[in-house]
Amino acid sequence: MIPASPPFDPRSLRDAFGCFATGVTIVTGTGPDGNRVGLTANSFTSVSLDPPLLLFCPARTASALPALQASGRFAINVLDIDGQAVADRFARRGIDRFAEADWLDWAGLPVLASAKAAFACTLHADHDGGDHRILVGRVEAFALAPERESLLYLHGRYRRVHVGG
Repeated sequence: MIPASPPFDPRSLRDAFGCFATGVTIVTGTGPDGNRVGLTANSFTSVSLDPPLLLFCPARTASALPALQASGRFAINVLDIDGQAVADRFARRGIDRFAEADWLDWAGLPVLASAKAAFACTLHADHDGGDHRILVGRVEAFALAPERESLLYLHGRYRRVHVGG
């Protein structure tokens, strides 16, 4: 391992960050205009059990960010191993991201019917995160499908893992 010193090459730094496996989520919400919005995010983590808090980090340029901030509510949908196509749709611009998947309505929040887990949140805090924002949500409701396997992202690719029982 060769240590790197600033200034960092952005691609090398991204590759180093990418060696940490993450889950893949779709963050969804409804803007003040009533339109559904969403984005793919792998920067998701639990923060606290008491109170129940989680966070995700959308890019400042994410088209859904202003609507999520304005509404003060969002859902985190943790994808199962069959969710790669949904993740890819939500990573693209200029398409109907909500097409080709089944959605539930949780008090105005779109929740993916096939999610491994889903969390309905109210915005608890919004922090500066450089070229991203750090949005902390307070979990108001959640659901878990323990029989489903999680979709992972590692080294710039989707991965599947089978957890034996």
